[in-house]
Amino acid sequence: MFVSIFFRSRMIPIFLLLNIFYSEFGFLQLGSTLGVNYGQVANNLPSPEQVVTLLTSLGITKIRIYDANPQVLTAFANSGIDLVVTVPNEVVPQISDPQQALRWVMTNIKPYFPATRISGIAVGNEVFTSNDTALTSSLVPAMVGIHAALVQLGLDSYVHISTANSLAVLENSYPPSFGSFQPELANLLLPFLQFLAETNSPFWINAYPYFAYKDDPNGVSLDYVLLNPNQGMVDPYTKLRYDNMLYAQVDAVIFAIARMGYGNVEVRVSETGWPSKGDLDETGASVENARAYNKNLLMRQMRNQGTPIRPTQRLEVYLFALFNEDMKPGPTSERNYGLYQPDLTMAYNVGLGTLTSTASVTLVSSATRETGKEPGSSRKMGRP
Repeated sequence: MFVSIFFRSRMIPIFLLLNIFYSEFGFLQLGSTLGVNYGQVANNLPSPEQVVTLLTSLGITKIRIYDANPQVLTAFANSGIDLVVTVPNEVVPQISDPQQALRWVMTNIKPYFPATRISGIAVGNEVFTSNDTALTSSLVPAMVGIHAALVQLGLDSYVHISTANSLAVLENSYPPSFGSFQPELANLLLPFLQFLAETNSPFWINAYPYFAYKDDPNGVSLDYVLLNPNQGMVDPYTKLRYDNMLYAQVDAVIFAIARMGYGNVEVRVSETGWPSKGDLDETGASVENARAYNKNLLMRQMRNQGTPIRPTQRLEVYLFALFNEDMKPGPTSERNYGLYQPDLTMAYNVGLGTLTSTASVTLVSSATRETGKEPGSSRKMGRP
């Protein structure tokens, strides 16, 4: 007999729930799964070589850059640190041509591998919510071309391919079991999800609970978004309890993917963080809140936590950011996400060095970012 859980005009089939739960078995992540973004949208940052020294001292084992900066790739050679590199948005339409994709890989990957441990390629950033039809239509062909080039060079088993997505790809995110994508994105997302499933690659999401709190500080619990102890909420349809917004957002994405028929695809958080300073109207941007959010998330990662729907699959997360970056446009908060000042002193202490003495931490590096695009600049939040 077919049994379903109904809500409004939607339903969650039992086989969908079982598929989501089942997919997390066998995916238990070994090693660290916490990232810290290393951005370089600044004119006063230490050299990549100095950054290598810093990361090594902290036990960092992975970084992610938002281009294929040759200075960074060269500096990290023989460091033992994994890198995920990025194809900038403006380049994506060009490499939708298979020959151009091969040329990109030959120029940006092959000369550095394996001395520099390149483990992934992000093709563009927040492409599906860019409103650039040439860009969105080029994404999957570009990914297919990059993958074909890696296969041709014998590198496909070492390097995964994906792209980072804004939460604005979701139509519904609250409660998590309501998770669904924007209907107008379905024709774009289906081939993308099929590619991820066929290549065993993750779905990356940029998730910032800070913005939900800033936009509605009276309606959103600060403890809930900061991952502090709190009563949380129970999804009325799955009966799963959520004690923080980040996990609820991730599970909403998992449900949305499963509704498209790809419940086995892993979800990872490519960007998340909290600013230590903001403008007068940026409620919640403070050193105390930034320290609490990042430290609480770090502690959960060290405990190998997964989300309620996939409790035994430790969630891979990349914090934003390693440094405060003085050349970022936008509100004050955009220049104050860093754990460190450019002179390598701490902006605030989350105990990173102490905690990472027993386990490694992943670091996201954005050597450059697309012009005018800031982390999570296109965001859509559901209720907490």
